[in-house]
Amino acid sequence: MKQKFNIITSTCVPLPLENVDTDQIIPARFLKATDKKGFGENLFRDWRYDKQGNPVKDFVLNNPIYGGVILVAGKNFGSGSSREHAAWAIADYGFRVVISSFFADIHKNNELNNFVLPVVVSEAFLQELFDSIAENPKMEVEVDLPNQTVTNKATGKSEHFEINAYKKHCLMNGLDDIDFLLENKDKIEAWEKKHERYYAARN
Repeated sequence: MKQKFNIITSTCVPLPLENVDTDQIIPARFLKATDKKGFGENLFRDWRYDKQGNPVKDFVLNNPIYGGVILVAGKNFGSGSSREHAAWAIADYGFRVVISSFFADIHKNNELNNFVLPVVVSEAFLQELFDSIAENPKMEVEVDLPNQTVTNKATGKSEHFEINAYKKHCLMNGLDDIDFLLENKDKIEAWEKKHERYYAARN
């Protein structure tokens, strides 16, 4: 069982770049591993480090003034290939929420499957978040999954976000797909027995 979601309040890491694709999130040369652990070390690898392996001082993940479990990203996050490793890297790094005005559908689902909550907001609200973080890197954002709201605590403004009801249930209860099936094993078996009797009676 994974860590349950409820209300997350955190400082943010800003990445105000549009069209960030999965190859930029986790370069293809790191896809050979099959274990999810360790991928966070190579999140945004080619932006975080130069060719000699030295940290790029100006990149946001190397800037000590930014931190937290919320990544605020530009429009069209996670485009490109469907590699799930991109979501593995985001989760393994420690991010629990990614906020953007648009996600590539496959990547959005991959994040949900790896217990990272993708929150879609309006472009105006996203820009306000970037402005607030630039003004005060210690400002916080509250992501309320039960009520499906995201709040900029620097301005007090909130927006509602959408999420699939099944995925919401899984996140709030710390369940992956297999956990969910096991949780409902008795109901599934009862349904099967009921229908077995029904078809047996018809024959």
